Order: sequence, then C-alpha cells, then structure tokens
Amino acid sequence: MKRRNFIKSIIGSGALTGPALIAGCTNRNQSKSKYDILDKAAAQPVLKRNLFSTPVIIKSLDLLHYDGNFIAVVRSSDGAEGYAVGNNAHMKYMYPLFLSELKPFFLNKDARDLDELVDGAYIYDSNYKLQGLALWIPLATIEFAILDMLGKIANKPVYELIGKKHLDKVAVYRANNYRGKTARESIERIKHNVETSGAKAVKFKIGGRMSNNADYPPGRTEELIPLVRETFGDDMTIYADSNGSYTVDKAIEIGKILQQYNIDFYEEPCPFDWYEETKQIADVLTIPIAGGEQEPSLHNFRWLIANNALQIVQPDLFYFGGMIRCTRVTRMAEAAGISCIPHISGSGLGYLYMVHFVTSIPNAGRFHEFKGFNKNIPFHCDSSTLQSENGAVTVPAGPGWGIVIEPDFLKKFTQVNLIY
Repeated sequence: MKRRNFIKSIIGSGALTGPALIAGCTNRNQSKSKYDILDKAAAQPVLKRNLFSTPVIIKSLDLLHYDGNFIAVVRSSDGAEGYAVGNNAHMKYMYPLFLSELKPFFLNKDARDLDELVDGAYIYDSNYKLQGLALWIPLATIEFAILDMLGKIANKPVYELIGKKHLDKVAVYRANNYRGKTARESIERIKHNVETSGAKAVKFKIGGRMSNNADYPPGRTEELIPLVRETFGDDMTIYADSNGSYTVDKAIEIGKILQQYNIDFYEEPCPFDWYEETKQIADVLTIPIAGGEQEPSLHNFRWLIANNALQIVQPDLFYFGGMIRCTRVTRMAEAAGISCIPHISGSGLGYLYMVHFVTSIPNAGRFHEFKGFNKNIPFHCDSSTLQSENGAVTVPAGPGWGIVIEPDFLKKFTQVNLIY
C-alpha cells in the first residue's frame, strides 16, 4: 500500500532513528509509554547553549516598519545585533502584542536561555490566553532575531545552533492556489509555476477551503486530480491540499480518487482542529495524511502523532512560534518514524527561515514548500543565490541567517510604537 511504501522510504532515508517506537504501541498498557517517548523527545534542549561561554543579555528589542515590511532588531549589552523580517501579512495588526506582551518579557534576559524564554513568554502576563497566530507570529519574529544575533556571536549559521547540517540544498515543491479557476485554467497556471522554478514536485489545491464540501467551481476537484497527474507524469511528486474542505465521508471519497492517481500526500482533508475525524480519515485511506499548518498547540501535535492521525507533520515556523517549538514537533515525529515538511508563510523571508530549519532536522521530507521569493527586502548573501535552481535552494552558510539586509534600505525604516 502507498502508506506502507511511504514508511519504507522514510526507513530507507535514515529518518527512523532509535527504536521508532510509536508505531508498535497499540494497546492500553502501551498508551502511556508512547506518550512518554514523545514527551522525552520534545523535552530535549534545542539551542546549543554550550556555544556561548558568557551571558548574552538582551539590551534592546525594537520593531521597525517601512512600506508594509516589519523588521525586528535585537541588541545585546555587548553590542551584538540580530535582524528578522516578520510575517508582514499579519504583523500589520499584531504589532501591539509584540510591543506590549512580548518585548517587556525579553528585555534584560540572557539569550542563551532561549528554550526557556520561549516557554516563559507563553506564561508571561497570561499570554497563554492569546495562543494562536496572535501570539506565535510576534514570538517567532523575536526568536528569529535572537537566533540571528546568536549566530553572529558564535560565527555559525542558525541551523548549527539548533541542529546540524543534513542538506546542502533543499529541494522545493511549487505551491499554488487557483481555486475559483476551472481545472483547465488551473493546470495552465500550475505548469507555468513549475517551469519557472524548475521544481520536481508540485502541490495543488482541491475543495473550497473550509467549505463544508463545496467546490469552486463545482466539479473542479474531480476533473483536476487526473489532469495534474496526466500533465506531469508518473515521475513528478504531487501533493494535494484541501485546506480543511471536507467532512469525513467526503474526505474519504476524494482521498480514494487521490489514491487512484498516486498522489503523494493529502493535506488537511478536514478542518485542522477535527482531530478525531482526521484520524478516522487516516485509518481508512492509504495515502499519507499531512497536517499541522494551523496547529497552535504542542500538546495537540503530540496527540496527532501518537495516534497516527498524521503521517507528515507540517508546523509553520511563524504560525507555531519559531524554531524552538517547531523542532520539538519534529523530534516527536522522528520518534514516531514520520517526516516533517514544514509549512511556510508566504510573506517576509519565510523561505529563508525554512531552508535553515529543514537542513537542521534529520527527518525532513524530500520536497519543501516554495511560493516564490519576496523581492521587497533587498539583501546580500555570499553563500547562496537563494533562488530555486533546478528545483533546489542552496542553504546559506554565513553566520546567523547568512544574509545582510542592505543598509540603505534599513535607513528607510522607522521605529514602531504603541499609540496608546
């Protein structure tokens, strides 16, 4: 079966390290042990604190804005600096939480304690009540800036601060969203995206996005699925994303069509927070089920992994609160013998953070999300073009994120302040 072949491919790639124990835990007596295994994996420190022999005290943390772009700037008491571009699409209305709920917590803290700081920010001032994009996107932006600063201090790229280099290049799949277009119109646009990126994999949209089985236009999905496979042939890796479009019965019906045409994974077949329903769908189908883009909770990921509701985890580096939290998810997934293909947000420099994260983990999937590059942020990178070349992006090797944002561009930014 396709699911079994998928698991075999993960085993062959070396992603199943240690006992890969979760799959063998099936009865009540074993249920506690499988959660214990996941908890142990998630509890391991992420940041390599031993790289820093002296405290790195956060002296200032500012948010800058220009022309729809938000940049976080962190400075240590010794004068080190770090930069991160936020998720611009959301920071325009989340910046007050950055300034009022997170910035005060991080000031005067030791950046070497980043694992604990990420957890502490969740509790500080009852921020747990804000769990979701509202909290995690500003927190991720701060964490990314701190990691850039720490990387420059240690003279190491970010991926070496949180893991080790597993890949020199990250192969990409070309993502798209042409709902509202006919199947024929959609396929022409998808073909153009693949041709311009050189990608050896593609993800296409089915259903209507959280639409309770509605399709836009009607019948598009059933026509598009065979058309995508026919267009790209058997050698192309093809993923399908329904963005939570279906009820259980409809998701299974569509899933069986996807299986018929050897589609390689099925993302969010039902609404993302329908956990038991996701498992019901996974139990019936053989196509691997992917999910986690919208998931805000580490504990919920734990359940999804332990109960084999997902065969591919997709935490979003912004939506889930940064590298530390996403690494904890991938470690649980690794213990269960499944892979991680992170979701990336389309604005800012999400693709840059994605390639660092993907190369840092041992259980990364084969292809990773690519939506095109943001050209609104001019920067220089000595070690990579950060372009898709023959379907892959070279991972930057310089300290921090490995880029330098153009100084003249930074001069255009002004500091963001609360207006009340």
